[in-house]
Amino acid sequence: MLSDYRDIIKAPIITEKSSVICSNDRKYVFEVDVNANKVQIKQAIEKIFKVRVEKVNTVNVHPKKKRVGKYSGLTNKYKKAIVTLAEGNKIDL
Repeated sequence: MLSDYRDIIKAPIITEKSSVICSNDRKYVFEVDVNANKVQIKQAIEKIFKVRVEKVNTVNVHPKKKRVGKYSGLTNKYKKAIVTLAEGNKIDL
C-alpha cells in the first residue's frame, strides 16, 4: 500500500520528447510507482503541486537489455504517467 503521495510520484521525466509534449499542451510527464493506479496518481499530483488534473495516461516501460563488457543485464522497469492539467493550471519544473 502506498501511504504517502511522495511515494507515488518519484520524479519528473525531462527529455526532448517530454519537453515537446509539455510545450504544445498542458501535459507533464512523471515517473511513478509501478503499483500506482490513475486515481492515486491524480490525487498525488493535485496534493503536491496544488493544481487540478484533467486526465492521466500511464505507460509501463519494460526493461531493456544492456551489456557492459562481458556482463549483460537489464535496466529497471518503471511506469510513466502523462498528466494533463485543467485550463489555466501550470507546474514549474
